[in-house]
Amino acid sequence: MAGILEILCGLAMIIVLLYYYLTSTFHYWKVRGVKGPPPIPLFGNLKDVVFHKMTMTEYLSNVYNSYKDERYIGLFYRSKPILLMKDPQLIKDVLIKDFSNFPQRDTNVTEKVDPLSQNLFFLEALRWRLLRNKMTAAFSFSKMKEMFPLIITCSNHLEQYINKLPDNAIIDICELTNKFTIDTVGNCIFGIETNSIKEEENEFTKMSKEIFTIDLTSVIKIRLQSHFPKIYNQLCFLFGNSHPSAFFLNIVKQTMEYRKKNNIVRHDFINILMELKRNPEKLGEDIELTDSLCAAQAFVFFGAGSETSSLTMTYTLYELAQNHNIQDKLRKEVNEEYEKNNGILMFESVRALKYLQAVVKETLRKHPPITNSSRECMTPSYTFRDTNLTIHKNQKMMIPILALHHDPNIYPNPDVYDPERFMNENNEINDGTYLPFGRGPRNCIGERFAEFQVIIGLAAFLRNCKVDVCEKTEIPYKISGSDFMLIPMNGIYLNISKINKG
Repeated sequence: MAGILEILCGLAMIIVLLYYYLTSTFHYWKVRGVKGPPPIPLFGNLKDVVFHKMTMTEYLSNVYNSYKDERYIGLFYRSKPILLMKDPQLIKDVLIKDFSNFPQRDTNVTEKVDPLSQNLFFLEALRWRLLRNKMTAAFSFSKMKEMFPLIITCSNHLEQYINKLPDNAIIDICELTNKFTIDTVGNCIFGIETNSIKEEENEFTKMSKEIFTIDLTSVIKIRLQSHFPKIYNQLCFLFGNSHPSAFFLNIVKQTMEYRKKNNIVRHDFINILMELKRNPEKLGEDIELTDSLCAAQAFVFFGAGSETSSLTMTYTLYELAQNHNIQDKLRKEVNEEYEKNNGILMFESVRALKYLQAVVKETLRKHPPITNSSRECMTPSYTFRDTNLTIHKNQKMMIPILALHHDPNIYPNPDVYDPERFMNENNEINDGTYLPFGRGPRNCIGERFAEFQVIIGLAAFLRNCKVDVCEKTEIPYKISGSDFMLIPMNGIYLNISKINKG
């Protein structure tokens, strides 16, 4: 009997210690006067996300809307305190004004398992700053002017594909726009004609599907990488996927070798990498530009350049199919621009298409491809403006982009698709409330490129056909289980009817 009692006492002690370990930080936000939902042991506030009852995007939006009068909300990922930012001015401070305190995202580079995680999006502040400073030149205004004819060529291929479709065809717009953006990224960024629109089984298209397919395995990998990076990095024999790494490594190496052998200079991002490899002193001693680091940058340019722009085009056409008055007004503007330039688009047309610009901005407001962002405090302490809240080094913060874009106090009638919001830029765009590309020094490096390819692609599409909903159109669409991207689970099917130009 005494032995059994000792065992029970031992088990009770283990349970008490385990409970203390799992809950020891749960007072963190309360003592700092920060409100938030009560956490539970082991899961913190993310039980429903862990068990796939809702996505991270949905959870953050729910919490955001539940604390209407708070400037920030205290959450827990397991036992780790996370600050959910709500106040636009404080968000602007974090992203822009006081960026030097927050140069790093809450992301983990796990290069042993995922060599491609060494990219600009994930990199820690030091390597990010060195690479970003050198690569920004690839997307300057003058470089966009050089890329413009290449994007037009890709849009011509898109028009040719559309014209071969039967009238009133029902297609998955996601697949078509993705092929177009893959072609523009391949052509403009890598100097490679990918021919994704013409070829049904294209290697680049297959790679895009492999990277962005959301299934249980990919979700588990993402969660492990986010929450247990050290353990995840040691389990490369379980989670390593050499296919994408080998694909992008080969693309970059072969492209560089071909250009070097044939003395080709294109003044694009591949050329910048070649220049840095020839002159490593330009980066300094803090970073070594290895082949895998180059491949990682190719990977993020491919993913960010194709997938997010494809989603923007898809959601624009999805909204236009439900709002024919907007579609008709937009097509009139597009046709007038083509007629003014003898049936073609000029470089200046991108800026001249004011209503199309507003339409794209409203799409990015209502359906931002990246639904949330993160930052990490890198200074010993930081006190938020006009508050009593001081945070310390390594404090993680989340910025719920989708929730901000759907806040009725910021955007009246947020579920209504209304491009007129952006006809006067000073009226709606705010550095703390409109964040489809992020803001500040660590915003999306390819924002200008994305704008050009989306506007040119949509103009070519709308000039040739009309879009309408059909029996396969999901309204509203279901989103995939991605933690930070707004990807439709079942595609977006629309009816495509030809326009008689005669």
